Amino acid sequence: MELKHIRLIREAMLLLQRNLSWQWKSEAICCGITVAQCHTLLEVGKSGEIAQVKLASILGIDSSTLSRTIDGMVQAGLVERKAKPDDRRFSNIILAEQGKEIYERINLTSDHYYAEIFSGIPPEKHREVVESITLLAEAINNSSSSECCAKELSK
Repeated sequence: MELKHIRLIREAMLLLQRNLSWQWKSEAICCGITVAQCHTLLEVGKSGEIAQVKLASILGIDSSTLSRTIDGMVQAGLVERKAKPDDRRFSNIILAEQGKEIYERINLTSDHYYAEIFSGIPPEKHREVVESITLLAEAINNSSSSECCAKELSK
């Protein structure tokens, strides 16, 4: 790939990151939960019921970090732990009533926000945009190089 294309995608990604970061911050503030709780809530809500180990893998965090997040969410009445009958050391996570309400509010707010974004894109390009962003997200997820300036690059 040409260097100019690499630089163009870097610039586009930085712009996206800057413009979208406020949304996550305002959603978390608006709903009274942290960004980590927001991501957790969205994944649990999408799954309905999910093993804590699988949730940690999806979120890309270690189990102990997720466990602390889940502890706070249980105390806040957002989620519940459901012990597995065959092994009580492992639990599944489900949304509590208050968590369901916040999950719906976040989804409605996000749907409105992204509908507004799509209104600025010609309708015949919507499918192309979704496909391109999906491919980009998958490529980022599968990339092994996430370090910035961590090691000397060979020339």
